[in-house]
Amino acid sequence: MKKISVVIACYNEEGNIEPLVNRIVEIFNIELIEFDYEVVLIDNDSTDRTREIIRNLCSQNPKVKGIFNAQNFGSIRSSTYGLLQATGDCVVKMCADFQDPPELLIDFAREWMNGYKLVLAIKRSSDENKLMYAIRKLYYEVIGKITDINHIDNFVGYGLYDRKFIEILRELNDPMPYIRGIVAELGYKYKAVYYDQPKRKSGKSKFNLYRLYDYAMLGITSYSKVPLRMATFLGGITALISFAVGIFYLIYKLVYWDSFSVGMAPIALGVFFIGAVQLLFIGILGEYILSINTRVLKRPLVIEEERINFDEDLDGTDENENK
Repeated sequence: MKKISVVIACYNEEGNIEPLVNRIVEIFNIELIEFDYEVVLIDNDSTDRTREIIRNLCSQNPKVKGIFNAQNFGSIRSSTYGLLQATGDCVVKMCADFQDPPELLIDFAREWMNGYKLVLAIKRSSDENKLMYAIRKLYYEVIGKITDINHIDNFVGYGLYDRKFIEILRELNDPMPYIRGIVAELGYKYKAVYYDQPKRKSGKSKFNLYRLYDYAMLGITSYSKVPLRMATFLGGITALISFAVGIFYLIYKLVYWDSFSVGMAPIALGVFFIGAVQLLFIGILGEYILSINTRVLKRPLVIEEERINFDEDLDGTDENENK
């Protein structure tokens, strides 16, 4: 019997996690009875009742497993760590807020059995804030044009990943992996499953503008050289323009020495313009250096505080031996 793992990263999801897990278990018990399953809940140091609810779910069903992080390591690192801890023949990564409809598990399993090692959920539409949806769409268009790989538009990570792809992810040993880029660059041919994304069932989204910016910059710095090339080209063009303007002013002043007054305005404008360009691209360079620094340090994805219903680790040693 093939086993499907469902990995859900949680942070303050007390209103969502129990009905979501119950719905997933119901789907496996009714629609996917030919598969074994496990549900891995990895909690990012929630401050509400999420951990209490996870403990209760684990006590009711041994196929529901819990991992409690020592602190909040961010959704990217936490969800990736959860993928690596899953023991199934394939792994489904989903969010805890019902914006990733659990009913798609049926489609994922069917296409996986048809031979696809990657089955990806692609958003056809979304009930989220229209401005945010427009910003996401613009980001997909931009990153599609400035990277060398074929990014998958409206794919947010929800999907089924075969064990072979999970092992590729493990071998990368990337402390800040960009799953969408890895799927597009190193993944197998995929099957797209289209869906309409509903609103969050309960609570508020943890993806504020800063987190979205952070994730966007991770994608750009991981897979695009264009911003750095823009800095080089724009710097060269600015230097040429500045040199040409300087020569023009020099000649004009020599010809009309008594009547032409240069003034401070052109100098001030030039200084501010060049300074703004420098600051902009110093910031971009800093983003790349930050990305390199994160990967060079090779910090662990997360530090566990506790795990529940894991009989043994992936390497076959009892979990208690590692505590």
